[in-house]
Amino acid sequence: MVYIIYILISLSTAFIGSLIGLGGGIILIPTLLIINNYFETFAWISPQTIVGISLVTMAITALSSTISYWKSGRVDYKTGIIFILGSIPGSLLGSWLNQFVDTDNFSLYFGFIMIIISSLLFINRSKHAGKKGTAIKDRNKRTFQIGEEMYHYTVFITPALLISFGIGMLSGMFGIGGGAIMVPVMILLFGFPVHIAVATSMFMIFFISIVSSITHIALGHVPWGYVFFFIVGAFIGGTLGARVNQLLTGSILKWILRIVLIGVGLRLIIDGIM
Repeated sequence: MVYIIYILISLSTAFIGSLIGLGGGIILIPTLLIINNYFETFAWISPQTIVGISLVTMAITALSSTISYWKSGRVDYKTGIIFILGSIPGSLLGSWLNQFVDTDNFSLYFGFIMIIISSLLFINRSKHAGKKGTAIKDRNKRTFQIGEEMYHYTVFITPALLISFGIGMLSGMFGIGGGAIMVPVMILLFGFPVHIAVATSMFMIFFISIVSSITHIALGHVPWGYVFFFIVGAFIGGTLGARVNQLLTGSILKWILRIVLIGVGLRLIIDGIM
């Protein structure tokens, strides 16, 4: 029975993560932290094993959703590679720093991060979305076509590398995959259209999660006896989330997500202080 619970937890978190480009870790980690406090069957969980499980399952989630987004032609691979180049060194550093974080501080820090992310989600993304128009000749400009519509947005390489390094470090340290921060950054700072930002985020998370997972595997943070069940749920949830993404506007889901992130974030902060 407990193994079915593992599958259902990873399936639901992967579904939400894939749907809006968060990766799933931002939901999976606090869920496991809270469950660990109330059920003895989850006593094997520690901050380090939670991050290890999160990163492995996110790699599977990102793989399944990226395949779906790739088929619909929504991934900006060129820009995604730039972000990956900055994120991978950061994720390696963050994975190494994770071993120095204890349970109380982990809950406290992660709670604050979730509150900040919740605030970012209140920003009206449509005002910052990439606009349609004619091609602009500039090495920093990106032109991306979806169907018959052409979008243009700007990506400055140096800021993109620095920002992605910082997000990669948070990903490795807290196992959040980076998408929860990267999607708002792509839209607000670089002018990505929402659907391209989500798809490109999952493409990035796949590679970042693999690198971070290798580090955590080497550090012994991945309990393989449990991970398999999380992987099954993550693959199914990632695929479903990407498919539903192409059918829904996501406005209702974003409101639910805002409320959940704020509630869980406050709870983790209280747990870290008490």
